Amino acid sequence: MKCRRRSAVEGALTVFGGLVVKSLLVALSLLSLPAFAAEKKIEKMWRTKCQSCHGADGKAQTDKGKKMQMVDISTAEWQAKKSDAELKKAIKEGNKSEKDGVKKEMDAYADLSDEQLDGLIAHIRSLKK
Repeated sequence: MKCRRRSAVEGALTVFGGLVVKSLLVALSLLSLPAFAAEKKIEKMWRTKCQSCHGADGKAQTDKGKKMQMVDISTAEWQAKKSDAELKKAIKEGNKSEKDGVKKEMDAYADLSDEQLDGLIAHIRSLKK
């Protein structure tokens, strides 16, 4: 087997190409940081505003969720019934209803931005079984 020596140009291209690849990987990871931070903010918002009733998984198996006989919002059936517009309206306006003597109340979050609402809706959709 014959060993082939690399020319100076080939060596430079290999080093340069490696730097380009490394630079691209670093740039891509930095671009994903804002999305990661936004996702963490949405998760925190879910924990502080929604989780006490809906639960971390959307199944409503919390004390408040059971007391209000809330539905499991992670089921494919529930998810298919609710449009994003309906979810946005419910979050912004809240919900106060009574069924079979059970009061169901959800606070209104009219102060949330469209971006925050879209993030919460995406989180709700991610709970789908």
